[in-house]
Amino acid sequence: MNKKYFIVIGLIIIIILGTWLGKKNNFFKPASNENVFRDTNHLILTKHARCRMDCRHITAEEIKEVIHNGNVNYSKSGAGSKGDDTYALEGYSNERQHIRVVVAPENDGLVVITCIDLDHEWPCNCF
Repeated sequence: MNKKYFIVIGLIIIIILGTWLGKKNNFFKPASNENVFRDTNHLILTKHARCRMDCRHITAEEIKEVIHNGNVNYSKSGAGSKGDDTYALEGYSNERQHIRVVVAPENDGLVVITCIDLDHEWPCNCF
């Protein structure tokens, strides 16, 4: 076997190993805004969200709590009615109310679309 053969085999091994390690360590993934839906510095409460908050006795502070500390429910998250990405975050408030908050990141803030009390059905007439 000649020297060129070993060089080619060595380069192939280096390429395969480098690709495998790069994928394993997420080197090839673009930088993501993974927590873009956790920023509550500029919350935009829709009219619907404000009405649901009132009906369900959920405060803005509780909304922020769930956004910061809640778990993402991926089965309730996805593309919204306007084609934007929505995130359904679920958690418990300090008052032990089990809440789901649906949000959509926008350029100028985080839009709160709705909020739900997962343990209690409140009478509500929001349209």
